[in-house]
Amino acid sequence: MEQNNKLGTMPIGRLLAVMSIPMMISFFIQALYNIVDSIFVAMISENALTAVSIAFPVQNIITAIGVGTGVGVNALVPRYLGQGRQRDAEKIANVAVFLSCCYSLVFVAVGLALVGPYYRMQTDVGEIVELGIQYLSIVCVVSAGAFFGQNFEKLLVATGNTFASMASQATGAVFNIIFDPLLIFGVGPFPAMGVRGAATATVLGQIVAAIVAFTLVKTKQRSVRIHAGAMPPDRRSLKEIYSVAVPSIITVGLGSAMSFCLNQILLAFSTTATAVFGIWLKLQNFSYMPVFGLNNGVTPMVAYNYGAGNMDRVHKSVRLALSVALGLMVLLTILFEAFPAVLLTLFSASENMFAIGTVALRRTCLSLPFGAVVLIFSSSFQALGRSRYTLLVNLCRQLLFMVPIAWLLSLGGRLEPVWLAVVISEAMSAVLATGLRRKMLRDFAREQN
Repeated sequence: MEQNNKLGTMPIGRLLAVMSIPMMISFFIQALYNIVDSIFVAMISENALTAVSIAFPVQNIITAIGVGTGVGVNALVPRYLGQGRQRDAEKIANVAVFLSCCYSLVFVAVGLALVGPYYRMQTDVGEIVELGIQYLSIVCVVSAGAFFGQNFEKLLVATGNTFASMASQATGAVFNIIFDPLLIFGVGPFPAMGVRGAATATVLGQIVAAIVAFTLVKTKQRSVRIHAGAMPPDRRSLKEIYSVAVPSIITVGLGSAMSFCLNQILLAFSTTATAVFGIWLKLQNFSYMPVFGLNNGVTPMVAYNYGAGNMDRVHKSVRLALSVALGLMVLLTILFEAFPAVLLTLFSASENMFAIGTVALRRTCLSLPFGAVVLIFSSSFQALGRSRYTLLVNLCRQLLFMVPIAWLLSLGGRLEPVWLAVVISEAMSAVLATGLRRKMLRDFAREQN
């Protein structure tokens, strides 16, 4: 109860720091190992980097399902605890564990049956297809760590144990970073596995993180218990989880559809353009890590105080998170504009990749401040029971805005304008999210009256 009480009583600035900074650190480490993974793969060959870049949409679906269900836990558990509904909070946490088992089994089948057709549908370059199958099959078949890890980590955050969540994520990330070069290049007693080594290091890191998170759930928090008797789902618990999770799953999953479509547009120019886009997605993900950390910290703050009826703390939490996010993204935009060549050097860029990538990074990075607005407002929509707003914003951001704009800009036959689609889409989405937030606040004002 002490962990939950601080969500309603601790000063907002201090609480946001306590809740968010550990998550920022853990997300930074997670994003770092994603980048390190690509850096080492790029040392194999540009085709290997392209193969891993094409794998991103499927990996993103795994992330979408795991994170989306975790967001359901992160929003519902503290809300119910704030309302004094202990049993309901515990049921949600346990049903989410059951769902993680189901997801893992589904992706075993995906990894065994669908990875080959997925690659052959996109390219006829034999080496890219072969390397992609090697990499993505392992990621899919051994995806259990990703699902259980996200579930237990979000439960730790939902009950106020952000440092414990950071420890679990950081442990898995450090494991991945250490074992990436050992398994890719065959250092010491380890065999040289190439892209298979990159995939193996990734899934083992996820499993380690899940084990650590589960251990911490059992030992460091007492708000909800994980036990087999509460895991069988019922209609109400599934409806509650997915009312929050589905918009989040679709939101993250839309990134897979967007990436797939953009890859098709860029492959018409060159495979190098696709590799550059893969680099941007990794760097963009890394850049948004502090915002993701803020989101994970502010969501239980908003959900708990919304459940407790303290709307003043809700609004202060969102405003402060947005201010911090915008400041950080402006700083990162300046760094991207100043040092694109340094970033590309990390990925063993060829002369052609330097030429394409320098223009791409300097244009796409202008989207970061707009993205911060979208992400902060989207998390507040979910915590306040307006998940459909999150879904609408991200449907427009990832598909309805991004893909048509990129396609239209590609019709001139020049690659350079296509990168502006990222900026235009994020700016339009930020305007939409701001409008929906104003509507939500008007609705709350009418309800109070």
